[in-house]
Amino acid sequence: MARTKEFDPDAALRSALELFWRRGYEATSMADLVEHLGIGRASLYATFGSKHDLYLKALERYQEDRLPPLLRDLSRPGPALPAVRALIRRYAAESAADDLRLRGCLVTNTAAELAPHDPAAARSVERDWDRVETGLHMALARAVAQDELPADRDPLALARTLLVLLQGLRVVGKASTDPGRVRDAAEQVLTLLE
Repeated sequence: MARTKEFDPDAALRSALELFWRRGYEATSMADLVEHLGIGRASLYATFGSKHDLYLKALERYQEDRLPPLLRDLSRPGPALPAVRALIRRYAAESAADDLRLRGCLVTNTAAELAPHDPAAARSVERDWDRVETGLHMALARAVAQDELPADRDPLALARTLLVLLQGLRVVGKASTDPGRVRDAAEQVLTLLE
């Protein structure tokens, strides 16, 4: 008869996500995960596979938690630009806040640490960025159609510019001790939406 799991896989995944987010992939060993989660190595492997598999599952969970509300806000009916502006200001505030600043964004962290040499991580990052870019593109196309932006604006190019800015805010926010850098950059980029 198979033994029942003595731990909640979802809670373990969330706990692993927190550890990876705080320390990064390379700096987190399997021994760290065993200790942090309080789960035996064999149980971790049986449930999640390798450390790499666990990391990708944690990254997917992070994206599942973060993306839907963001995309929902961008797709609400009515004026589109207030939601885009709010998103930029939210990223800036999170990137400058002491409690979140040092962790950064798990997607951005993955892009910097793993994506250059890990095809699975790179695909996950690209999927995330594609979804954010699409949400921004759709909101900005609505803004042009609703005369919130001039008709000569290119919604796709503007969405890509904003995506790059948002990722840059995360990187600079994580590394800089001057929150004004992030806030000032975000406010300057908001002038593109006038």
